[in-house]
Amino acid sequence: MTATLQETQQRPESALVEQRRRALIEGRLLVLAAILMSALTLRVAVTAFSPLAERIGADVGYGTAVVGVFGMIPTAMFALSGVLTPLFVGRLGLERTALAAMLMAGTGMLVRVLLNGTAELLVFSALALAGMGIGNVVIPPLVKRYFADRLAVVSSLYIVMVQLGTVVPAFVAVPVADAHGWRISLGLWSILSFAAVLPWLGVLRDRRGRDREDTTALPADKPRDGQVWRSPLAWGMAGMFGMTSLITYAMFTWLPKILSDAGASASFGGSMTGLFAVVGLAAAFIAPTVVARFRNPFFIVVGCAAFFVAAFVGLLVAPMSAPILWVVLLGIGPSTFPMGLTLINLRTNTSGGSAALSGFTQGVGYAVACVGPLLFGVLHSLTDGWLAPFALLGVAVLVLLAGAWQACKPRMLEDTWG
Repeated sequence: MTATLQETQQRPESALVEQRRRALIEGRLLVLAAILMSALTLRVAVTAFSPLAERIGADVGYGTAVVGVFGMIPTAMFALSGVLTPLFVGRLGLERTALAAMLMAGTGMLVRVLLNGTAELLVFSALALAGMGIGNVVIPPLVKRYFADRLAVVSSLYIVMVQLGTVVPAFVAVPVADAHGWRISLGLWSILSFAAVLPWLGVLRDRRGRDREDTTALPADKPRDGQVWRSPLAWGMAGMFGMTSLITYAMFTWLPKILSDAGASASFGGSMTGLFAVVGLAAAFIAPTVVARFRNPFFIVVGCAAFFVAAFVGLLVAPMSAPILWVVLLGIGPSTFPMGLTLINLRTNTSGGSAALSGFTQGVGYAVACVGPLLFGVLHSLTDGWLAPFALLGVAVLVLLAGAWQACKPRMLEDTWG
């Protein structure tokens, strides 16, 4: 009789535990879907536009100078978003900020193909890229909040989605434009952003009345008092991220020209640019997990720097002797990009600290990266050669190493920003 009474009392308690466990799993799965769908949209406005830039210019009526402006908008808006996003997060919270980012990205990509003026195209491209820049900043702290026990795995997943969103539009933009026109080719990617809105609406709806069961759905935690710009770790992260981005965007812009000057066809230059992006996709699978296994992964950065230097030397001295090898080496170098995104969470104690570090790292980093493609081209024009531009990238590798030395040390942001 006593045993039966005890079993009766235990059943409601075990049922409540099971209910809470199920709510936690379901809530995290919904957030995971939202994070991955958002990550897939974070580069499409850039890589869907670049292959069509001249065709769009011929239709809308802008010249090559405006193409250069379009080339600078992504890093400029990403930098601005890095500064503004922590302010939005403080007012709206991480989830609502992510929802707003997807709405901005989708609206910008859709409206820009419905209008005919160059100014309108620039403005709504900037809106779309601002939304994507905000998404860049909020995803790492969202991963920190909901998946602190699975940082490496979830970081790998979302970085892979970012890379897929970089590679796929570049390959399909021209065929779709040939078949259906550039407006369809450019505008269809807005569907991804609007689709990413749906799981975020579900997450926000799920939080109401579920906070007691799903303890991940708590208000954004406040980091301990401090100023992120005072932290040597934060400046190291910004240097590492900024120099990686500077080199990457310079190569995306100028690699076809480097190869064509060496005698390659335009199609070959384009395929090598695609290979450069694909190698980065492979790195996104591996780098976060590898970084998470070491207290100080600086030696991995040294290896990436060596790949960069080997690729620069090959492209400068004998670009067509082994172009695939040089491009593969070049593609391994930016493994420091997924490393940096992973370190944002590994070097912070809270999602609030992660948001602060993510905003600072990407704000400063992308601001510096803005000048990469432009300065690389200016040096080429002034010297009528590639030695000076590659020397610039060599200096960037040295700054990357100096930043990584600080970023990779096993310490937390909140302990260094006082």
